Amino acid sequence: MLIIIEGIALCFILLIFCVIGISNGPEKFTVFYEKDVQDRAIELGYTTKEQIKKQTIISVLVLYLPCFTLVPLMVCSINGAKEFGEIFIQSLSILYIMGLFDRFFIDWYWVEHTKAWNIPNTEDLKPYIPKKIKIVKWVGTIVGFAIISLIIAIVMSKLF
Repeated sequence: MLIIIEGIALCFILLIFCVIGISNGPEKFTVFYEKDVQDRAIELGYTTKEQIKKQTIISVLVLYLPCFTLVPLMVCSINGAKEFGEIFIQSLSILYIMGLFDRFFIDWYWVEHTKAWNIPNTEDLKPYIPKKIKIVKWVGTIVGFAIISLIIAIVMSKLF
């Protein structure tokens, strides 16, 4: 049960980040859109390449820092995991909860089925998440979070 709550905490961080990101309009937060949408947003004067680069750095920090700091803290300090296997499984479970939230709620529902992420004058570039990118995101979630969990488990099991 604790792992579910911890996974939900990461979902909340992701959600708050996205809400803040699009609060001034999604056209100001194009870091998560494909290059064609970003290029159109630049062309329309909604953003700049420099703003997108800045958003990329902030996004990497906000989204990956919790994976490498909060997850080990939760798994080892709160849950008391000390062995490689339990650290790996708990880390992976927490990250998969966030990953599923991201794929189903953020990508599938919020981006594809609401108007919250619609950028004016880019409707012809929809869907914003093409099929090929969905596949890449799913593989990234499944494999990427397993790799992150593996790194966490290796590092944390060596510390105990």
